[in-house]
Amino acid sequence: MNTSVAKTARLLGAGLRALLVLTLVCGVIYPLAVMGIGQGLFNHQANGSEITSNGKVVGSELIGQRYDLPLKKGEETPAPDLKWFQPRPSNGLGTNTVNTQYKLILSGATNRAGDNEELIQWVKDAKAAVIEDNSVDGYQVKPSDVPPDAVTSSGSGLDPAISPEYADIQVHRVAELNNLDVAQVQKLVNDHTDGRILGFIGEPRVNVLELNIALKALEKG
Repeated sequence: MNTSVAKTARLLGAGLRALLVLTLVCGVIYPLAVMGIGQGLFNHQANGSEITSNGKVVGSELIGQRYDLPLKKGEETPAPDLKWFQPRPSNGLGTNTVNTQYKLILSGATNRAGDNEELIQWVKDAKAAVIEDNSVDGYQVKPSDVPPDAVTSSGSGLDPAISPEYADIQVHRVAELNNLDVAQVQKLVNDHTDGRILGFIGEPRVNVLELNIALKALEKG
């Protein structure tokens, strides 16, 4: 009996020591090491890939933002503020059913198949709106000019970037509404177009928030 009790005590002691060691290694040392490496080598990414303007954080490189006019009485959704470059279509901004005090970012896809009639109608309506919004005196957007990302949302609905093609067809509209030269605005798009990662991963893209910050600076200049 005494032998059995002693054996049990040894097992309990070994288990307790293992628990303490694993807690220290996995719960303290490892998280601190990962945090230290992240802050030391990848500080920008570890802190949310923040974008600043005039010394203030205005967003993240990884999360899209909408540029809408204030919601008018009787409207269910606000109209886009067309003086700014517009992002991909998104339902990512809305009120959370739990916390209705703030507008929170809600991420999710439409989960509709490519042959879904409702989705097809959405795309047709979005395409017509893109053509109408971006056609100005001396510049007419053709249906063939409208790229897929101008009429479809990303899987998350929070894509921060658009294709250079979508940015290009917005140049004339943005220039006209901001009383700027088309060549100036086109140069902004060209300067803020990022190529494929490592030359072969992904597609060329334009971060809309960074582009609009540069546009705002150009206005002031």
